[in-house]
Amino acid sequence: MSARRLLAALACGFASLLANAAPLALSEAQARHLLARSGFAASQAEVDALVGHSAEQAVNDIVAKARASVTRNPVPDFVTGPAPELRRLLETVEQRQAWRRQQIAEGLQLKTWWMREMIESRTPLAERMTLFWHGHFATSQQKVVRSQAMWRQHELLRAHGLGNFRTLLHAIARDPAMLAYLDGANSRKTAPNENFAREVMELFTLGEASQGGGYTEADIREAARAFTGWSIEPADFSFRFRPAFHDAGSKTLFGRSGEFDGDAVIDLLLEQPAAARFITAKLWREFVSPHPDAAQIDAIAARFRSNGYEISALMRDLLLSDAFWADSNRGSLVKSPVELVVGAVRQFGLAPADTLPMVRKAAQLGQNLLMPPNVKGWPGYTDWIDATRLLERKRFAEQIFRAAEPMAAQQQPWAERFLAAYGGHPDREPDAAVQGRLAVVMLPVAATQPIASGTVGVAWLRSLMLDAAYQLK
Repeated sequence: MSARRLLAALACGFASLLANAAPLALSEAQARHLLARSGFAASQAEVDALVGHSAEQAVNDIVAKARASVTRNPVPDFVTGPAPELRRLLETVEQRQAWRRQQIAEGLQLKTWWMREMIESRTPLAERMTLFWHGHFATSQQKVVRSQAMWRQHELLRAHGLGNFRTLLHAIARDPAMLAYLDGANSRKTAPNENFAREVMELFTLGEASQGGGYTEADIREAARAFTGWSIEPADFSFRFRPAFHDAGSKTLFGRSGEFDGDAVIDLLLEQPAAARFITAKLWREFVSPHPDAAQIDAIAARFRSNGYEISALMRDLLLSDAFWADSNRGSLVKSPVELVVGAVRQFGLAPADTLPMVRKAAQLGQNLLMPPNVKGWPGYTDWIDATRLLERKRFAEQIFRAAEPMAAQQQPWAERFLAAYGGHPDREPDAAVQGRLAVVMLPVAATQPIASGTVGVAWLRSLMLDAAYQLK
């Protein structure tokens, strides 16, 4: 290669690198991308507030505010109420059935409260992180039943969602909802239960053994011994350590031996290089792209580990990575049902008096809050979309545009207000400039279907929401 061609190639590569680097001054499209990925679909006011800021400044501000955020709405009354009577002490079948119905009803209150928090939050990254960890440390009320236990776990995930992963992992191992869900409460030295020991390695910290997790079945059995005696106090469903049930003998994990307890096992897990890589890759798939870049993962994971597993630092690295800003990764992720529903409500400025319909719609689309399908949580990405669910997603869009449906506010006021912000009108076909603005505002990538000439404003908006590209972020 000639010197001239070599210089040209280097210049081209450098230009490409600069194109993917975190922007020094955010454009409107870049600000929208950052807000859509780190929260839900953004309002124009949220976008405008970031335009012109550097990516580093914007990301640092988003992460810092999310970490310091507090909830906006009063929590459900059952949260601060007395612990319910023990189910096993109830005398009749009818009483036990009524007890269970009451727990499920209170769980529904928690779902509607959380949905309102997501809709109204000024720090949506805090909600996204709580939702992410809810899927990562998946626990279902269907098995746990106790609504107060589900609330306490929610509080735990919210408090540490952008905190320290080591602290979060230690806390979740003692969480009564997790102990009940993975059958750890009755694990004793004479019969260790391996459920939590297996899942804390495979799903919570290291990934599958066959994919580089670096552990064996013997490690799982030894870890199960370490967690024996970690139990629940029936009266108030709090954590209780039962020394008589604990196996205090020597155990060998990852080639090291000692009288390890559960906390020591967790620390051993976090010493494995696979832990930082696994968590980094999972958050990458949630916020950056479906296919992690191995080299970038290794570099970011190394910093995550050296920073003492600080989640906020990891999130800053991910949101400032070259891949996050690469044009090729725009529209590469699929909105979860909650993101779809909450995003539409937030972007259009709707103010639902009741969030229960949104909770039910998200569940109908495959994301039932407090009830992940199994311990693996929601698989996400293309698993959110199949023929039936895509049809239901389009029905959700139709509901938004039908005033008679409980999902929507009165059509004309919000649609007129939204269109007016971009120079459009509900009953007139938007001109080319307005069409372009609406497409950019509504879709992360180009529309997949043309919109017929003569389509008026409200119908144009509806057509954009029905486009397949609307399902992406």
